[in-house]
Amino acid sequence: MFIPRMKIIWELVKQTFLELIDDKVFKMAAALSYYAAFSLGPLLIIMIAIAGFFFGEEAARAGIIKEIRNLIGNDGAQMIETIIKGAANTTQGIFATFLGIIFLVLGAIGVFLELEESLNIIWGVELKPGRGIWGFIKNRLISFSMVIAVGFLLIVSLIINSSITLLNNYFSQAFGEIIILTQLLNMFGSFIVITLLFALIFKYLPDAIIPWKYVWLGAMMTSVLFSAGKYLIGLYLGSSSYSSSYGASASLVIIFIWIYYSGLILYFGAELTQVYFKKFSQKELKPDIDGILVPKVSQLIKESVKKQLSL
Repeated sequence: MFIPRMKIIWELVKQTFLELIDDKVFKMAAALSYYAAFSLGPLLIIMIAIAGFFFGEEAARAGIIKEIRNLIGNDGAQMIETIIKGAANTTQGIFATFLGIIFLVLGAIGVFLELEESLNIIWGVELKPGRGIWGFIKNRLISFSMVIAVGFLLIVSLIINSSITLLNNYFSQAFGEIIILTQLLNMFGSFIVITLLFALIFKYLPDAIIPWKYVWLGAMMTSVLFSAGKYLIGLYLGSSSYSSSYGASASLVIIFIWIYYSGLILYFGAELTQVYFKKFSQKELKPDIDGILVPKVSQLIKESVKKQLSL
């Protein structure tokens, strides 16, 4: 029983890597890092505003910077702080402030629009042509809803971290330090939050109807790889000589590397979800109301090669 299951898992992983190569995911991750770099400031400003409504702006900002520092180190965190301060600068006047909010929202949803297009490529779907202005607006509303979802999950994450800190303070007075327990609780809480985030992305961003039962495997695997990679890439960035190689731009390079790695992990989870669906679903993939099925480029190339070989 164990060997057949391992064989199925191996087939899923192998097919996922083949799909990654066919869909040119490494290029998509590079494009995502570019869009994410420009969306980072507006996105974080909105996240701080949402979390600040519950915890206060300073507490929310400190919590976000702390999490970022754990991910990419002090240099990257300092660069993020600079980006946040720059994005938070506002001009005087109602009209200028209104325009500032509009551009802030558009900047924040840019990364989700890029994610949507990339996930559509992975699933072999495309937005219907000729959807008009309402289709354009609806597409951006969906992306903005993902921004709000990320903000909500950030609130949950901050609540979990605050609860764990209070728990540690309470028990440490009675039983001494329980660092291992608090670390395990923190890891488990982060795993749940990150899994929910990836599940929402895999479920709602592609223009395809994907049942929840096929989403969770890819979301959990992505969360595991993301959590493991958070530690490994932290060691890599800490031991590498970016400061001497890139000078003042080292912090920006670190941010790009982290986003690129995160993009690869996210797309791996999306490909795994797609492969898992194709292998085990008894129903064919259907696009949502705004999408249409299109042949994947890799599929067209393979069919063309087969025709040429058969001639």
